[in-house]
Amino acid sequence: MAKIIENHIGRRMIRLSSDDIIMVVQQYQQICRNRTLDFLSAKNMLEDNLLYLPEEV
Repeated sequence: MAKIIENHIGRRMIRLSSDDIIMVVQQYQQICRNRTLDFLSAKNMLEDNLLYLPEEV
């Protein structure tokens, strides 16, 4: 589960577990499956699809 970490200057960081990273990669693969995309095409396609990570509470 993703964990939000606050530092001394108030900026938040999100700590990802290996499961979180694998989940993001799997979601990316599902969105872009069967396509050969360059960076900009992949970026545009992902902007239309929101990805969410569960937060550890």
